[in-house]
Amino acid sequence: MKFLKKKNNFSLNINDNNALHLGLFQYCLTPEAEIILSNSTLAKILGYSFEKGFIREKFCRLFVKHLDRELFLKILNRNNSVKAFEVPLKKKNGQPLWVTITANLVPSSDKKERWIEGLIQDISTQKKIADKLTMERNFFENLLDNIPDAIYFKDCDNKIIKANNFYIQGSGLKAEEIIGKTDFDFFSPEQAQNMFNDDTQVLNTGKPIIGKIEKTLLGSGHWNQVITTKIPMRNNFGKIIGTMGITRDMTAYANFEQQRLNMMISALEVLGKALEMRDPYTFSHTRNVAGIAEKIASVLGWDENKILAIKLSGELHDLGKISIPLDILNKPGKLNSLEYRLIQEHVENCYNLIKDIEFPFPLANIIYQHHERLDGSGYPQGLKGDEILLEAKILAVSDVLEAMTHRRPYREAMGVVKACEELEKCKNVKYDAQIVNIAFDLIKQKGKKEFWVDD
Repeated sequence: MKFLKKKNNFSLNINDNNALHLGLFQYCLTPEAEIILSNSTLAKILGYSFEKGFIREKFCRLFVKHLDRELFLKILNRNNSVKAFEVPLKKKNGQPLWVTITANLVPSSDKKERWIEGLIQDISTQKKIADKLTMERNFFENLLDNIPDAIYFKDCDNKIIKANNFYIQGSGLKAEEIIGKTDFDFFSPEQAQNMFNDDTQVLNTGKPIIGKIEKTLLGSGHWNQVITTKIPMRNNFGKIIGTMGITRDMTAYANFEQQRLNMMISALEVLGKALEMRDPYTFSHTRNVAGIAEKIASVLGWDENKILAIKLSGELHDLGKISIPLDILNKPGKLNSLEYRLIQEHVENCYNLIKDIEFPFPLANIIYQHHERLDGSGYPQGLKGDEILLEAKILAVSDVLEAMTHRRPYREAMGVVKACEELEKCKNVKYDAQIVNIAFDLIKQKGKKEFWVDD
């Protein structure tokens, strides 16, 4: 065994630096060399005993893989140096240890030998962290690309910076055709503007938008219904750097719910037909009330679900009269107190008839409250002001307007002018002022005629 003496310049540079896990070494590239000159830190890193400044081992035997060793030497011979060469080395106990090697190839003073000198840094901790991050990233990417929802990330300019496979496949485009684009490149201007406004709101407020239901026009020309959640993305300092969106297609579910709703409405319409056969006047009245309420709701800018609720409420609000004797319903003269109480029961009758049917809106309560008045003079509960649903307030004005405009069994039609006078007199006392004013505007636009009747 040949022991090589240390070079003077090397011995001057060996300093222990355990805190940084940095090992300094020097090795002679000759076949018989079996000693690595080092500091104690390198010995500790590799698990060797440290004797008089050297480790009793050949440098090339430290490499776990033959190919790694050959690549290291190839780079070293070609460039006379290697910088941060990342490789697993073999510890004395045979276990691998990830390190980086930075080294230079230098000749001896007599130029008869070549030496490697440099440093080895233990990066096993960093490698474990990196491996864990890689595993988590792979897990995230796998989840992202296999989840059946469109997931997308946008920067602070609302440009798409990443999208999952479901989003890409649904768009019918390639990934490179999506990245860097905005919603204005894929959707109608109005729809894209709504999406842009939502993204901007999240960026400005830092508050997520959760579970927003919206309709999306597809490239095929068909509409689908989706539910979207948008949340802010933040960097390590808590600064918002973009948004993440998750959109789930719920068209099939929405269609099923619509079919279910249509079935319930159809069943109730059968009862309406029965009411029409029994009392054509009441049926005509309810149909007109529904038309008035629908137009008022449209002026208020309600969405289609709320408009459907108010229209259906109007069509069914007198359904409870189906149980009232016709001689009372069509009595030409004034009702006595008992007869009037029977008439009032139609509200509760209708409520009991539909209260257990599930609707996506409070249909039963709207109908139950349509005879309530702001001052508490109504029935059946004597509710006041804000205790009354807005839909019920619309129904109340619509009911009075239609009833006074048309003929009743006990009187002739009073006309639009008289109906407006009654509503004006009781505005803000019994009836909601905003709703009354909307009805007046609609009548005025129609030339002081019934705006709910087609020309």
